[in-house]
Order: sequence, then structure tokens, then C-alpha cells
Amino acid sequence: MTTLFDPIKLGAIAAPNRIIMAPLTRGRSSRGHVPSALMAEYYAQRASAGLIITEATGISQEGLGWPYAPGIWSDEQVEAWKPIVRAVHDKGGRIVMQLWHMGRMVHSNVTGLQPVSASPTTAPGEAHTYDGKKPYEQARALDISEIPRLLADYENATRNALAAGFDGVQIHAANGYLIDEFLRDSTNKRTDAYGGEPENRIRLLREVTERVISVAGADRTAVRLSPNGETQGTIDSNPISVFVPAAKMLYDLGLAWLELREPGPNGTFGRTDQPKLSPQIRQVFKAPLVLNSDYTLEEAETAVLEDRADAISFGRKFLANPDLPHRFKSGLPLNRDEMKTWYSQGPQGYVDYPAAS
Repeated sequence: MTTLFDPIKLGAIAAPNRIIMAPLTRGRSSRGHVPSALMAEYYAQRASAGLIITEATGISQEGLGWPYAPGIWSDEQVEAWKPIVRAVHDKGGRIVMQLWHMGRMVHSNVTGLQPVSASPTTAPGEAHTYDGKKPYEQARALDISEIPRLLADYENATRNALAAGFDGVQIHAANGYLIDEFLRDSTNKRTDAYGGEPENRIRLLREVTERVISVAGADRTAVRLSPNGETQGTIDSNPISVFVPAAKMLYDLGLAWLELREPGPNGTFGRTDQPKLSPQIRQVFKAPLVLNSDYTLEEAETAVLEDRADAISFGRKFLANPDLPHRFKSGLPLNRDEMKTWYSQGPQGYVDYPAAS
């Protein structure tokens, strides 16, 4: 009988438990997207996770439109990440970097550049910027001649992550960001080799994954997908036709593990009309599958026990509970997170959540 507290092999990574720390944007880097010393304390506090997935980290200036989020394209950023990774390893932890290109969710207030996407579309709502919230801007279509440059950015980011000491990388292909915008037909209106039929819309994900694997190795490469309903204005009219073949493609490439952010126990954002595709994906993706979205301890235990998942990733619960595996195993109450400090720049609401005594 498999439990959340049993060890698991995630490719080359030997995780002591199946309680994964999900990526959580926290905004504690510099305005130049250089990680801060405070981040070493934050991540080290959470080293008892089976595996830590870092906050989404920009592969390039073009792709990073979140204020005070970290990047991994420059030597200065690599050097700043090294003590963070070392702090996690010194605590016995394991940590991978999530590689991020935000696509049309970027705002020129942060990047100085017009956002790019699969097609010229505009995200709904407002972007976080250095000058407060501003309406999203219309993206331009990424020209097919720019794809090699984009792939080179992913390769450079992967090399830099390994140089900083990370145990591997995860490609962020979810949540309405660039790769997800190519996957789904609401945002991909292209008529070239990257648009139209699902196999074409999957092409960019395949090429990015192949390029990352060429540097990190398949056993240290993972992907995050969100095979759910609408996410930040991005949706697909027939998600099963896209995400199941995408998962099969990733398995065939030898991907170490796959994380799915799917509708939670009460549906995405409380909606109950969105079916989960993880059962169909599990049939074609035979490597470890990690599920994510507002799981309680009991729901997570049941998902692993019933072999619907090999591990569960937790976001806000890890934000407020640095010792989450201990609290789960001992049946201890959980701290509540403070939304007002999710993206603030100081230590409050970041490194001051207490561990259980």
C-alpha cells in the first residue's frame, strides 16, 4: 500500500516522500530579476519536501513580465541562485527550477517589450506591473523565424540552472503562458507548422522539451501542464485531443515525471463542470505523475493510495507551513497563509511562518 510518505524516484532524483512543493511566485528578487539572499532561507526552510519546484523563473527578459520575479538568463542570476540551491542541499533537500516564458501575460512596463504569443491576442484582466495593475497588452505573433531563438533561450536557461547546482528543471507549459498558448486553440490561430491540428500545436512543446533534454538529460527534465478549462483566458475546444497526445509524446521522449495542474476537488476556481483528464493521461504517460490543485491531506492520500497519482504537489499549504510533511504525518494543524504578503518584497509572510514546535 503506497502512501504519501513513501520514497519515490523522479527520474534521477530520489525523493524521500511524495509531498512535492509546487511552484509559487513570491516576488522577492530584485527589480533586475536577481534572486535575493532572503530566498535561501525561504527554500531551505522547506527542504523536507520530497522535492521543491522553484517559483517560475524567467528564461529571458522577453518572457519575464512579473515584477521582482527571478530570472536565469544572466551570469549574475546564476551566481545569486547558487547559495539558494546550496542552502537546500545542506538541509538534505532536492530542488528543481521551473523554466518560464509568460507569453502574452507579459507587460511592457516590466520588460520594455511587446508581449509575444502564438497569435495576436490579448489576455483578459490586468497585469501586475511596477506601477500597479495595468490592462494586458495585445501580443504579437511569434514569427516562425524566431522559434530557433526561443529554443536557444530554453537551452541557455537549462545550462544556467545546472550551473547553479539545481537537480533538474521543469518546463512551465501550463496556466495560459507561452507554451500553453500554443497548445490551445483559443489562443493559437496560426496557419503554419505550429498551428491548426493538435499535432501542430504540440510541436513547440516537443521542440522545447527536446532541447532541454539535450542539455539536462531526460531523467532530470519534467513538464507542467494544465489540462483544465479556462486559465487566464486560455482554453481549448477539445482538450482531450491535445493533452493526451502531448502526454504520450512526453513519455516517448523519456520525460522523468509530469505534473498536472487540473481542476481541483471542487473544479477550477470552484467550478464543477470541468472534467479531469488525468485518468486518460495516466494511461499514456507511464512515468511518475504528480497532480496539483488544492488537495487536502485526505484527498492526496486517497489519490496516491488508489494509484491515480504517484505524488501530489502543494502550493499555498507549503507557503504557510515550511514543515508541511511533518505536520501531515503528525496530524498537526496548519498555519493559514496571508494573501497580502504573497507578492510583497520583505520577510513578512515569507520566512516568518513558524514550524511546529
